[in-house]
Amino acid sequence: QVQLVESGGGLVQAGGSLRLSCAASGSIFNIDVMGWYRQAPGNERELVAAISSGGGTKYADPPKGEFAISRDNAKSTVYLQMNSLKPEDTAVYYCKAEMFGRDYWGKGTLVTVSS
Repeated sequence: QVQLVESGGGLVQAGGSLRLSCAASGSIFNIDVMGWYRQAPGNERELVAAISSGGGTKYADPPKGEFAISRDNAKSTVYLQMNSLKPEDTAVYYCKAEMFGRDYWGKGTLVTVSS
């Protein structure tokens, strides 16, 4: 089993920044892709950004904002730097890891952007 724990969410004013972290633990052998998704009330969960073990990145098209994904393979941790946040970025942000064809999800961290 793989456990994913997100952190770094919270309340921020519009224009502010947050850095989300997601640490993977458990039976980690070769996590391929790690990514961030978000789900706002009444909306479906959507991709924000993903990064492979080799560092290749994929962002939502169009991009969700001024976001940058990065990864520390040694720590099995993925980060999402979010700048110039807007109220429409308010959502629960989920971390996902893909390993041996299976998807693992964290429980999410809430990001609230006030106007």
